[in-house]
Amino acid sequence: MDRNSVNWTGAMPALTTPFKQTGEIDFDAHAGNIERQLAAGAAGFVVAGCTGEFWALSNEERAQIAVETVRAVNGRGTIVIGTGSIHAADVVEQSRAAETAGADAVLVLPPYFVHATEAELFTHFSSVNKGTALPIVLYNIPGNAGNWLMPSLVERLADLDKVVAIKESSGDWLNFHRTLIAVRDRIRVFCGPSSVFGVAAVEAGADGLIDCFPNVWIDCLDLWSTTRKGDTARAAALQKTGLALTELFTSDGRTLYPATKAAMNHLELPGGGTLRSPLLPLSGPALDGLLEGLDAILGGNGSGTKTASAAE
Repeated sequence: MDRNSVNWTGAMPALTTPFKQTGEIDFDAHAGNIERQLAAGAAGFVVAGCTGEFWALSNEERAQIAVETVRAVNGRGTIVIGTGSIHAADVVEQSRAAETAGADAVLVLPPYFVHATEAELFTHFSSVNKGTALPIVLYNIPGNAGNWLMPSLVERLADLDKVVAIKESSGDWLNFHRTLIAVRDRIRVFCGPSSVFGVAAVEAGADGLIDCFPNVWIDCLDLWSTTRKGDTARAAALQKTGLALTELFTSDGRTLYPATKAAMNHLELPGGGTLRSPLLPLSGPALDGLLEGLDAILGGNGSGTKTASAAE
C-alpha cells in the first residue's frame, strides 16, 4: 500500500465523542453530528482520536463507536478510527475491531508518556503494521503523545506496507512542511491544526485537513475548498477566524476539548454532551469568556449553517 492505494482528500472533521449525563456514549448525538458534517461537505471522519477522548474509552466502547460510525456514515465518507495505545498488541486488537466494523483505516499515534527512541518508535509501528490489515494513518501529536514523529522517522515509516498517510498535528509549521516534502510522493499528508495554518498547508500541497473545529464552526470545512479554488480573500478570512477560535479555546484557563464541548452545548449542536474524567466542564469566568468570545468571533452564526462570508 501507498498513497495511491487510497483516494482520500479534502476536509475530514475529528469528531467529539458525546457522553450522556449517565456517562454512556450518546450514539444518537454522534450520528447527528455526522449528518451535520456530511451536509456541509465533510469528506470523511476521524473518530476516537484525541478530540474523541479515546483515552477515556474502554476497548469495548472503542469497538462499539467504530460500528456505530460505520452505520451512521453508510458509505458516504472515509472513516478513520483511532486505535492508539502504549502497547502494540492493544493497538492491533483495536485495529482488528475497526476492521471488523468496516472502517477504512486506523489512526495510530506513538506510545505515550514514556519517551521512546526512534528505534523504539519504529519497532512499535512495525509491530502494528504486521498485525493489522487496514491502512494505517500515522498520527504525529507530540504535545499529547510526548513523542515526535520527526520527518526522518516518517520517511522510514512510509516504507511500511500498510502506512498510507499521516495526520501531522505537531502544530510546528517547519515539522509539517519538512514532513510533507519528505514523504508526499509516497503517503498522503493531512494537516492537523488547519485552524492555525490550514491555508498554507493546502497551498503547499497537503492532501487534506483534519481538525476539531468543524464540531463547533462548520465553515472550518471550507478552508480546504476555498483555498483550492484560489479565493484568497475568503481563505484569509476563514484562517483569521480559525486562529481567533484557537486562541479563545486555549487561553484564560481553557483547554481545547472542554472548550469544544462547552461551545457545542451552548450552540445546541449534536455531539457535545459531558466530559469524562479527568476533564471537567468549563464554569465561571472560563465559561463566560468562552461564550462571549464565541459571540464576538462568530457573530451568532458559523456553527450550524454555512455563512456567506467568514467573520472579519
